[in-house]
Amino acid sequence: MTFEYGKLTYLEIKEKIDEGYMAVLPTGCTEQQGPHTSVDFDTWLASELSISAAVRANEKYGAKYLVVPTIPYGPTPEHRNYGYGFIDIPQDVYEGLIYSVLKSLAQQGFRKIVIFRGCGGHHLNNVAERFNNDFKGGSVAEIPHYPFYDVWCKYGDPNLPGGHADSFTTSLALFKRKETVREDKIYNPYSEEPDWADPNLDFSKYSKTGVIGDPTQATEELGEKLWNSTVEAVADTFRDVAFK
Repeated sequence: MTFEYGKLTYLEIKEKIDEGYMAVLPTGCTEQQGPHTSVDFDTWLASELSISAAVRANEKYGAKYLVVPTIPYGPTPEHRNYGYGFIDIPQDVYEGLIYSVLKSLAQQGFRKIVIFRGCGGHHLNNVAERFNNDFKGGSVAEIPHYPFYDVWCKYGDPNLPGGHADSFTTSLALFKRKETVREDKIYNPYSEEPDWADPNLDFSKYSKTGVIGDPTQATEELGEKLWNSTVEAVADTFRDVAFK
């Protein structure tokens, strides 16, 4: 059994919709992740976490989801001043793309769609609200709460500075795809805490390397605990959306 929309034929997708399957739309981005992690991390995270959580939600609760192919690009203006590794999509273009994907899924008959963001800096509440107004009574899109900080507090040090390419995400990378991590380039840049509400946020004002926080506490063993707990948390969220 597959939970991936992209691995099915169009007739198989129709069968899944007729069976009551819902959709997950993972949104990623392409941006610097410090000197030690590849620029596709957020896209990989949104994709793999969505698929793993969809499988788990089905195993535990019988929730039925298809995960559509992850969007790999989004607004990344805060990373532009590092010079390389970014694909920056204007916010209005991005919202138009997301709306079009949601509309396409609704037109196929998906009544519930979860937007799972791999990048916390992407603002999609407006497009979700517009979609929900336009398709009221037919389809609804939901943006779940991020579980990452809560999971980190269970297994990591909540006092450790974090924010981007930190010990949380680096641990996940070490556990799930160690070959992409440049372990010799993991070090503490002693970054400053950004003003996350700044509409003109520029990471280069706060960190020389692009890392926000301290990645040096990352381990593969910690990554396994964080990954498993995060999958469970997201699966629980998928359950909540499915059965409410």
